Amino acid sequence: MTRFLIPALFVASFAYAADWPLKSGDTPLTSAELDALAGQTITFYDDGQAKFSAGGAYSYTYASGDSAFGTYSISEDGSVCIAYRNGFSRCDLYVRSGERLILIDQKGDRYPVRPD
Repeated sequence: MTRFLIPALFVASFAYAADWPLKSGDTPLTSAELDALAGQTITFYDDGQAKFSAGGAYSYTYASGDSAFGTYSISEDGSVCIAYRNGFSRCDLYVRSGERLILIDQKGDRYPVRPD
């Protein structure tokens, strides 16, 4: 039974990877890395900042200073889903590509995170 389960898990994991436009060398964050987002603020190169609070609250502050608020959750496929107060929602996948942390949105656009 176990030998049938392992290939099934591999196929399921491959199907997951096919849903996101990963490039060679992209490694999705582990569950532990995703859990560690709580309490973190991530800054992008356009000076936007995504803040993940420990209780599941989320805010994105644009370079202009305007902010959008909502909640975040981690999906079974490893994506981080945001539900904004204005009714908009989206899911993103965070990956490591070499030394870089990159956000991939559902359209496949890639947004590198500025190093600390």
